[in-house]
Amino acid sequence: MWGQTGWRVDVRWLGLKNTIKPSSHMDALGPYLPEKYSPLMPTGSGLQSVYLTHVPPGLADALISLIGSEATQARRTADSWASDVVPTDSPALEQARWEEDLALQIQADPQIPVTEKPQIILARRGQGKFRERVSCIEHACRITGVNRPEHLIASHCKPWRDCESNDERLDGENGLLLTPTVDHLFDRGFISFENDGELLISPVVHRESLKRMGIPPGERRNVGGFTEGQRRYLEFHREAVFLEARVKA
Repeated sequence: MWGQTGWRVDVRWLGLKNTIKPSSHMDALGPYLPEKYSPLMPTGSGLQSVYLTHVPPGLADALISLIGSEATQARRTADSWASDVVPTDSPALEQARWEEDLALQIQADPQIPVTEKPQIILARRGQGKFRERVSCIEHACRITGVNRPEHLIASHCKPWRDCESNDERLDGENGLLLTPTVDHLFDRGFISFENDGELLISPVVHRESLKRMGIPPGERRNVGGFTEGQRRYLEFHREAVFLEARVKA
């Protein structure tokens, strides 16, 4: 039974000219449908028994990619609204804007096959073919040992925005499977890895937070070797992402 009280949520709606029919794109959308409370049936028809449900990031990215530049611009606008609570000079916000610009360029590039564009954009969030290719090389988080796919993020060693080609963005050797907290540390440059697998910890990381995340700052750790391709991408990560002078764990 509906209660008499609730929460008011202000919503801004944006009509899209380039609408799509999900049932015509289930090859792209199907892999991202959640097992429970999915907004769509496997055929692409709406699931009427579900009133409100969560749209997983992978499914949202696939839909935005299929709709095209309008949806990409809408996400960019949403990021700008976030500046009301995130400092405008936040590095994370600047990176998000940079990546949105790149996504728009990819959408508009006539030389990129239409079927390839969604995969390139999905790779930005560690989804699609990129995740599949990383999973052929990596099978667990290097730090925690967690090997359940639902708890792992496919993280770029050479960031998506810095890749010199779309081949690099989709290269499985340009990725590691990490749990969310480790992905955060790696993505922001608080940790990195030597080619031989030795863990590196930035001197600017908050040591107590690192300890609570399961990485004792004073403990030496080796996570195992990497492929030749991974070593090449990790070299970029150490030089361009890893924060300041390096110290070994």
